Amino acid sequence: MERSIEYLQLLAKSFPSIAAASTEIINLEAILNLPKGTEHFVTDIHGEYDAFDYVLRSASGVIQQKIDAVFGTELSAEDKRTLSALISYPEAKLRALKADNPNLDEWYKVTLMQMIAVLTRVASRYTRSKVRKALPKDYAYIIEELMHETRGTFLSKHNYVQAIVDTIVSTGRADHFITAIADVTRDLVIDQLHIIGDIYDRGPGAHRIMDMLCSYRDFDIQWGNHDVAWMGAATGSAACVANVVRNCLKYADMATLEDGYGINLLPLATFAMQTYADDPCSLFIPVRTDDTPVEDVPQLRLMSQMHKAIAIIQFKIEAAVIARHPEFKMEHRNLLDKMDLKKGTVIVDGCEYKLLDTNFPTVDPKDPFRLSSAEQNVIDRLVHSFTNSKALARHMECLFAHGSLYLVHNNNLLYHGSVPLNEDGTLASFMVQGVEYKGKELFDNLEKCVRAAYYAQDDDPLKLYGQDLFWYLWCGPVSPPFDKKRMATFERYFIAEKETHEEEKGNYYRLKNRKEICEMILQEFGITEMEHAHIINGHIPVKETSGESPIKAGGRLLVIDGGFSKVYHQQTGIAGYTLIYNSHGMRLVRHHPFESIQQSIAQGMDVIAATQVVEYTDKQILVRDTDKGKRLMARVEDLKALLQAYRTGLIRN
Repeated sequence: MERSIEYLQLLAKSFPSIAAASTEIINLEAILNLPKGTEHFVTDIHGEYDAFDYVLRSASGVIQQKIDAVFGTELSAEDKRTLSALISYPEAKLRALKADNPNLDEWYKVTLMQMIAVLTRVASRYTRSKVRKALPKDYAYIIEELMHETRGTFLSKHNYVQAIVDTIVSTGRADHFITAIADVTRDLVIDQLHIIGDIYDRGPGAHRIMDMLCSYRDFDIQWGNHDVAWMGAATGSAACVANVVRNCLKYADMATLEDGYGINLLPLATFAMQTYADDPCSLFIPVRTDDTPVEDVPQLRLMSQMHKAIAIIQFKIEAAVIARHPEFKMEHRNLLDKMDLKKGTVIVDGCEYKLLDTNFPTVDPKDPFRLSSAEQNVIDRLVHSFTNSKALARHMECLFAHGSLYLVHNNNLLYHGSVPLNEDGTLASFMVQGVEYKGKELFDNLEKCVRAAYYAQDDDPLKLYGQDLFWYLWCGPVSPPFDKKRMATFERYFIAEKETHEEEKGNYYRLKNRKEICEMILQEFGITEMEHAHIINGHIPVKETSGESPIKAGGRLLVIDGGFSKVYHQQTGIAGYTLIYNSHGMRLVRHHPFESIQQSIAQGMDVIAATQVVEYTDKQILVRDTDKGKRLMARVEDLKALLQAYRTGLIRN
């Protein structure tokens, strides 16, 4: 009772009277009866900045739907496309329109009111207070005035509204107003953004995506294995640094390393040129993610040499991590000591294979995993560069602040890869700091360790352990974001036989189509109401060209990796998914490959291929039906208790 009174006394400081508490209850009850906000789920972006930017700007086609709902047949299809492009890319679309017609005064007047009508529709599911906070400070009053002169009452105040619009145009502020209205519309159309892992690698724009996300209003990230590799690199893990640099060189992505994070690659370049001067490094020619012929890529030879150099360094560093952690059970991944360079062969899983390359000048057959002094210098300087990059530190802080290995939200369980399972479908265990964990406890303890390691001092034993754990999360067999028997990096470089390239998936990927398995996992993470419960994850691209469906286990599992990255487009047949969860249920949006911003603006092209209803409800889902609603209802009960305390004199107001 004493604690209850103390809590109510603290609450009374915010609501010091019966009137204040009553007003807040009324406000909260009103919010509880609004439609739930729209959630967007995207995964495996892999550095494709322009495509991701388009998805956010178009809200995966939701803006076009709002325009259709407002105007129906009142506008032509072309006018609707123009309006959609204007809301998505206001500055660029305005430049294109002005190039064709310098005098846009009449167009401005019509278009401003069209945009206000769309914004009013989008804002209708929010409180006026929330909308007011989203409006740009300079134009908030005028936009709000225009918004609340609804289309039904417009004629009664025609002169008033017309005077506002005419003045906006005559003072030369129309472009600013259009941009401001477009920005608010895009901001409000997505209430919450969920990124289910793998922002990094392959594409060249991960740092730009992180810049965008770190200033986004409401988002969360479930870390993918590519993300944790970068997080580990930022802590100073040499194994993660080597993997990150190798991945960037594999896809000729110098922009993320050098332009995005200021990583100094000169020591690696100098070492590679000297060590592999006569080596064509033909196995290490970068994979292109655009249409540029490899022979036209600047410094192709140097990148290939750097690629090979860092790969060999990586294999040596990883052997040291594996030696420190027998519990990782990854000794089979040490292959440099299985090579016979005189015969030109290597032993993998007990079988002998011919090596495609036998030039290993830094590998000592007597001590194959020892770094040469030059290699040690290279990795030391790379680690220094990663740990001292302010831009990288800022993005990693964002990943830690807004990210986690999993999230339970609105009866959905979000994670990037899997929940590791045994062959019989039971939860698989893994040892963390000497203790076996599985299921939710495994996720929680892995996350606890890597978070602590990021912030630990260099001399703290937890630092090195956490660095090694980051590397394990990147490529370990029982790693939730990875969950494959092995990452066949060595084999893919040096062995021709395709069977050695296979990265056998964990048991989860074989069992995930079974409804009872997915329901067991949901219950493990505390979700017991199964009627509208889902697991949402990515990591393994869904190959629609092979007839694979993203909806699995009777609708319990939604795998929404459709191949955002360009290197997957031929395999998947599409260019990614967006899952949209609004007040009427869930639908899956399939994307065509994104060509260019210019093409989308000029031709009004829509990269939305099709939509598929996953779940629909006639009864509109309200805020009170969500996790936020539960918190607000608890707040209402507290405020009612405060009212009772005021009225009985337990607390004086």
